[in-house]
Amino acid sequence: MSPLRVAVVGAGPAGIYAADILSKAGAEVEIDLIERLPAPFGLVRYGVAPDHPRIKQIIVALHKVLERGDIRLLANVDVGTDVTVAELQDHYDAVIFATGAIRDAALSVPGIDLTGSYGAADFVSWYDGHPDVPRTWPLEAQHVAVVGAGNVALDVARMLAKHVEDLLPTEIPANVQEGLAANPVTDVHVFARRGPAQVKFSPLELRELGHVPDVDIVVYPEDFEFDEGSMAAIHSSNQTKQVVKTLTDWTLKEPEDLTASRRIHLHFLHQPVAVLGTDRVTGLRTERTTLTGDGTVAGTGQLHDWPVEAVYRAVGYFGSPVPGLPFDEVAGVIPNREGRVIGPDGEHLAGLYTTGWIKRGPVGLIGHTKSDATETIRHLVADADALPRATRRDPEAFRTLLRERGVGAVEWQGWTLLDAYEQSLGAPHGRERIKVVPRDSMLAVMRGEQPQA
Repeated sequence: MSPLRVAVVGAGPAGIYAADILSKAGAEVEIDLIERLPAPFGLVRYGVAPDHPRIKQIIVALHKVLERGDIRLLANVDVGTDVTVAELQDHYDAVIFATGAIRDAALSVPGIDLTGSYGAADFVSWYDGHPDVPRTWPLEAQHVAVVGAGNVALDVARMLAKHVEDLLPTEIPANVQEGLAANPVTDVHVFARRGPAQVKFSPLELRELGHVPDVDIVVYPEDFEFDEGSMAAIHSSNQTKQVVKTLTDWTLKEPEDLTASRRIHLHFLHQPVAVLGTDRVTGLRTERTTLTGDGTVAGTGQLHDWPVEAVYRAVGYFGSPVPGLPFDEVAGVIPNREGRVIGPDGEHLAGLYTTGWIKRGPVGLIGHTKSDATETIRHLVADADALPRATRRDPEAFRTLLRERGVGAVEWQGWTLLDAYEQSLGAPHGRERIKVVPRDSMLAVMRGEQPQA
């Protein structure tokens, strides 16, 4: 029997791990990795704050997988626009969808759509140089609210408060550097609905927040409430214990110790109930909450209005539907059973699989992504003999289809050209790289051309 032909849609960590695991599963297989953006690596390139080079080192491991050459990269190809799911099934025996979650989850409070109210995912895409978002960002507020209790909320707060000169050693693009240099912010307020023992900050990320130059961290002792559920969480999780210790240590700071020109305020037990303003944001109204004993909270009816000129919601990411596939509009995922895509009748749609955040929702770390991919690949391999075979099996047939449609697919060599070019931009400044942002400039470099200035 000819090799199993598999397409993996999405070249972020989830897709690359799935392709790598499949390539080592013992079956004879041909794998194409199809990516919507010109560059691979997904949220590691476009979702991790630029001042986290340690996390960005994940790209090194992913790079090594793709440079082996046994997995073919076809970037700059949008499934649902350039090709359909049905056409993929004509060319591949199985298709794994690893399209991630890049939209902001909704925050349903009055005023959330006012000018000056933003989604964290959009802001992250801007400062990470995503090619499909505007080049400018309206940094006009002195006082900002960030709603959320996870690492993305901390990233947004830190990037807003950090002085641009402290970001210059990173890979931030020139347009981001220019925008942040004019940022007038003085105070960023982060609001968490629950208490210090329930936040989802990682200990390292939180500790790093306390070392940002000329930025003070301000906490409020009245926000520190620990119920029975909180104590159980602290005793059962070393991570929770570290987070609570760091936060509690900050309560010991004296007012005279707070001398920085910018401040990040961490507020606990405050849930947003309205974004205030008529034409644009003028404030955020929160309700004081109280812990109920099991780690959840209840409203107290006590309201507080915070005068801010911008609000960022960092309440989670949300998946996007793939045309031609079922989609769960509530959970933001492709309906599946352990990675096998299922239809409205609950039956597996033969040859269709999913992994990563579009499979399980936007939770968990890189380690979860690997175990996710392992589970999906295990089922695909078990199904392999029974899968209906694609009718167009020539590996060149899909490339031909793309060329006929004028789709300029980018392969691995194209990425290596962009990679080298970005590093060459950074080298004179002692930086690892400076990202190329516009899509047409990225594609020009990937074709071996000089990008337009």
